[in-house]
Amino acid sequence: MISFKVRHRCAKTIAWQAAGLSLLMAVPALAETLPLSMALTRAAQADPAADATYQRRRAADAGVRQAGARLNPAIGVDVEDALGSGAYSGIDRMETTVTYQQTLERGGKRDARIASASAQRDLVTAQGQVRAWNLMGEVHTLWIEATVAETEVTLAEERLTLARAAQAEIGRRVAAARDPLFAGSLADADVANAEIARDQAKAKAQQLKLQLAAYWGGGADFELAPAWLEDLSAAGAEPVVMETPDLFLLRAQQRTASAEIAVETSRSVQDPTLQAGIRHYQADNAFAFVVGGSIPLGRYNTNQGAIERAQAEAQGAAIDLEAAGRIRDREIAASTIRLVNHAAEVRRIDSQVIPQAERAVAQVREGFARGGFSYRDVMGAQEVLMAARTRRLEVLKAFQLERARRERLSGQWVALLPEVGQ
Repeated sequence: MISFKVRHRCAKTIAWQAAGLSLLMAVPALAETLPLSMALTRAAQADPAADATYQRRRAADAGVRQAGARLNPAIGVDVEDALGSGAYSGIDRMETTVTYQQTLERGGKRDARIASASAQRDLVTAQGQVRAWNLMGEVHTLWIEATVAETEVTLAEERLTLARAAQAEIGRRVAAARDPLFAGSLADADVANAEIARDQAKAKAQQLKLQLAAYWGGGADFELAPAWLEDLSAAGAEPVVMETPDLFLLRAQQRTASAEIAVETSRSVQDPTLQAGIRHYQADNAFAFVVGGSIPLGRYNTNQGAIERAQAEAQGAAIDLEAAGRIRDREIAASTIRLVNHAAEVRRIDSQVIPQAERAVAQVREGFARGGFSYRDVMGAQEVLMAARTRRLEVLKAFQLERARRERLSGQWVALLPEVGQ
């Protein structure tokens, strides 16, 4: 009996555990909240163009190695005094010379080539970072759009709640013959419109989340944080300015142009060619050493035009970099002004417009319940309130998009850029 009870109790325990497990499996898992930093990181890491940048970086590394290669030597063979006429009709007096030739690079050509190839490698890296930076900018904007869409769903549901409340009230008045039948029809139509608007808002929010997740090949099984839109602290904060990939690209272009000056300057220096060899005399089977050399005179081509071209291009690149820095500072200042204006408008809507509109809705509905106002008065007051909240959301969206633009200008999210090849 004891043994049976123990086994029975164990079976009941297992059954309860199985039931609990079934309940846990039936409850859907909570979706994760997707912050902006995670969205940017996922998109940058899944960027399909990253492999292309990695391959171009490999090509640039190979170019650096090739730039450091020295000139190959040459072996020459000369045959003289053979198969001629008279005493030289045969090969008895033939002379054969075998030489080893080597051109010596002067003017720092090899070092200049290596420096130029290294600058080209940095340029490739900068171009890859700019592509990733632009991708992150797209994701940043789409993340804001999706977050705003979530808030639009909330507004649409609030409008539907107001419409249904008005529908219920007008239904009681129509039933009591206090209002005509068409008032009830208008209320029903307004509820139907509000339901359509809510459904469209939900579909838009879902579609934007799917578009966002497509950047890393995921699904829309995540939540956004609409409360983030309420953060207006950026309006009163000075941005920490860092070098962005755009400026890094211009700096790499300047270094590349400067390195090209050294390359062209080194080409104006003439390179001598030295040779040494052995000569064989067929007539008496004797040998002798031969030594010689040559160097271009550089009389006509001093490569001066190429040097001047490289110098002008380097100066142009330096001016582009300086101008870009000034333009960025000017745009950051203008963006800060726009942020302040947007934040001020939101605060005024919160303090002046929405409270008054809410008070009007309450007063009209109270008067409507007593028979003092018509259904159109109720709907008009509710539309004013919803228009104010819609305008508030539009300004919040403009604020956050402007904030994203300033953050891009100041380089706030540079730290999330993946390394080339990662």
